Amino acid sequence: MSKVSPGVLAPPHEVLTSDEWRSRGREQRKAVPRLSHAQWSPPPDRPGPVATLEEQAKTRVPDLIPIRYGRMAASPFAYFRGAAAPMAWDLAHAPTTDIRVQACGDAHLLNFGMFAAPDRRLVFDVNDFDETLPAPFDWDVKRLAASLAVAARDHGFPDKDAHTTARMAVRSYRNEMASYAAMPFLKVWYSRIDVDDLGRLFDTLQSKEAARQRRQDIAKARRRTSRKAFLKMCDLVDGQYRIRPDHPVIVRFPIELYPGVLTELRSAVALYRDTLAEDRLEVLRRYYFGDLARKVVGVGSVGLEAFVMLLIGDRDDEPLFLQLKQAEESVLAPFAGPSQYQHHGERVVRGQRLTQAAADPFLGWTSSGEPTGTPVKEYYVRQLRDMKGSMSVPLMDPRQLDYYGRLCGWALARAHARTTRATVISGYLGSNEDFDHAIADFAIAYADQNEKDYQRLLKAISAGRVLATIEH
Repeated sequence: MSKVSPGVLAPPHEVLTSDEWRSRGREQRKAVPRLSHAQWSPPPDRPGPVATLEEQAKTRVPDLIPIRYGRMAASPFAYFRGAAAPMAWDLAHAPTTDIRVQACGDAHLLNFGMFAAPDRRLVFDVNDFDETLPAPFDWDVKRLAASLAVAARDHGFPDKDAHTTARMAVRSYRNEMASYAAMPFLKVWYSRIDVDDLGRLFDTLQSKEAARQRRQDIAKARRRTSRKAFLKMCDLVDGQYRIRPDHPVIVRFPIELYPGVLTELRSAVALYRDTLAEDRLEVLRRYYFGDLARKVVGVGSVGLEAFVMLLIGDRDDEPLFLQLKQAEESVLAPFAGPSQYQHHGERVVRGQRLTQAAADPFLGWTSSGEPTGTPVKEYYVRQLRDMKGSMSVPLMDPRQLDYYGRLCGWALARAHARTTRATVISGYLGSNEDFDHAIADFAIAYADQNEKDYQRLLKAISAGRVLATIEH
């Protein structure tokens, strides 16, 4: 990677103009031509994808692993969502630049969505950072493009449409990166994608039916609040609000029956509080502990510990749900290098704060295990629901999926432009469509690979090598 100036600390000879930074990006084409990104064929030493998943399972909760395999077995796209680790190996062994950003690490299309900014306006952005780490920008772009191709096939669209969807997303990324490269950095840093503006775009660029569906998606996101979760997930039991069990997805740990849980919880909350700013602490002082439960979430992260903690205010209509989600080493680390943060919860939080335009104000990190002598686990903490929502991807036709892919490409460009020099990436990408077509070609080739890997998982389940729980 080109040596990057450390800003105001840079010696004079390392201070470059925007054009000079752009030239640095163009120089990368000599080592990694843009058209070379189209290449994908599995190397002879490629690890088996099921073996990679089994290796991940060794550090996860054993009784949850069958749920993970069951969810991944639902479809090729469901498999893709859970297979960030096998793809990380593949990305590192394909042509790649050394232009680094704070990568999402798992930038598939369902890891983008809506959520409330602190001013309570909805924004659209990357919203999953379990695998975040400094890494080449093209790894995120390729995972996004491949996810669109896999999703298009899941929808029954022909590969021509899948290729177009992937290409349009990459073109959006390239064009938006060029726009950010032309902006003052502070304008890039403060920029965000406002959902109200997107709603107006949907109305003008899509059919009336598609625009109606997007408005429904937005309205649904606005309703996804802690109050709504409270009404859905909790019961009043003997005068106390309790989270409703739904085994094995939601499992309560009654404090009166598990005194060690209370000891660990007190320690974890104290550590979490130390990671928050004083104004956030003032908010939390108005809430009291209500209940705790383990709640299985996602696909790829199933098997990692995840808890929801119910906090109650002075009034019954002001609950606050916090989610504690276990964090382990990023799947990118074996190839991009280890995190500078020893605590992986901190790694996730720092990466999210760097990348998102408006991060959850209650983001923090903590650990458990030390007071009771059990193995220490690291967590990050966030609100369970804060108007979080997604677009109805399964209901999209090819044109709608194209538009959604462009939106994701825009959000990814904005995220990357915050953590590197947009001029360098834009210099590498250039103004023609070579990179767009190359990544779209890669996306189709990788969709083929994903199909083969998915079949390997199904065979492993049929043979009894791995146990899968199919949820109904």
